[in-house]
Amino acid sequence: MKKIHCLNAIADCGTALLTEEYTLTDNMKEADGVLVRSASMHDMELPEGLLAVGRAGAGVNNIPLDGCAEKGIVVFNTPGANANGVKELVLAGLMLASRDIIGGVQWCQANRDDADIAKNAEKEKKAFAGCEIKGKKLGVIGLGAIGAEVANACSYLGMEVYGYDPFISINSAWGLSRNVKHITSVDTIYQECDYITLHVPLIDSTKGMIKKEAIDAMKDGVVILNFSRDILVNEDDMAEALKSGKVRRYVTDFPNPKSVNMENAIVIPHLGASTEESEDNCAKMAVEEIMDYIDNGNIRNSVNFPSCDMGECKAVSRIAVLHLNIPNMIGQITGALAAGNVNISDMTNKSREKYAYTLLDLESPADAECVQKLKDIKGALRVRVIR
Repeated sequence: MKKIHCLNAIADCGTALLTEEYTLTDNMKEADGVLVRSASMHDMELPEGLLAVGRAGAGVNNIPLDGCAEKGIVVFNTPGANANGVKELVLAGLMLASRDIIGGVQWCQANRDDADIAKNAEKEKKAFAGCEIKGKKLGVIGLGAIGAEVANACSYLGMEVYGYDPFISINSAWGLSRNVKHITSVDTIYQECDYITLHVPLIDSTKGMIKKEAIDAMKDGVVILNFSRDILVNEDDMAEALKSGKVRRYVTDFPNPKSVNMENAIVIPHLGASTEESEDNCAKMAVEEIMDYIDNGNIRNSVNFPSCDMGECKAVSRIAVLHLNIPNMIGQITGALAAGNVNISDMTNKSREKYAYTLLDLESPADAECVQKLKDIKGALRVRVIR
């Protein structure tokens, strides 16, 4: 029986997908796979038998990716599963930033005991007037699953959309509306756009990317939306820009002591993917990814190992080898199988930076001695007989 441990509550529609070969366990030490949402795994002792971690969401800052890779533990996330939920909140952020809806609602609440509120509202509403987004220029930085949906939706709403992503995938490119203008320099977005929305991962090159130099290059009165990660923005520089009026509004989904005290900031309590549909989609996708890896050796949407898919295992035997991406690994793997008189019927090898993955279908099972030789190869992280 294969065992799955949940570090956080996972939507029932996800765990319901587990087949009869699987069971849930409260004991992480005996788990083959772990499902997690926000729980931090950095200080956890990862059991030797753990094969995979499925993050029901996109961000993986709570998971020690290199530590898992070194132990041959594949970490999955669920890109795109929550894209619609985040997209809808970005659209709401655009509306809130363009028209002072929040101020107007607060005025109504403050004057709810006024018998003449309807009459007085006609006098006061000019204080909450704003502008329409139709015809305005929107810059979308990052055209992954969420960014592409935001770009398309805003194009349909009549905005002039500029998209920037030097690493855009083929699938994302195919899914973009032809009305979205592909920009090759982020400086064009800074200089031209009335609204700028961030949809990039947190890596060294994006940390603090919205800082004084970038803001100074932007149009006066620009609106910036951040539904990706708080530290993509230098918050001290943002506070100054809001105070001076250089930035008209900053909409962020990340409350902290700095952001909630910024003048003219609209701070939302991290609601981006907090919809029933997003949580269900993420749970289903994470469970499917883990089962496909454990049952067939296929890797889809891993953040620490390369993608590799050989379909459902129908061969006499299949072996999976997670290893370092170093010279002569393929030769040693195939050599060990040849020495055991095992013929390979199909094989796939993929690499990703310093890690690689080799999946082999065999015409006959490898015996214990042959498998041990594979495990003894220097650079092999985990060898697994799938069938």
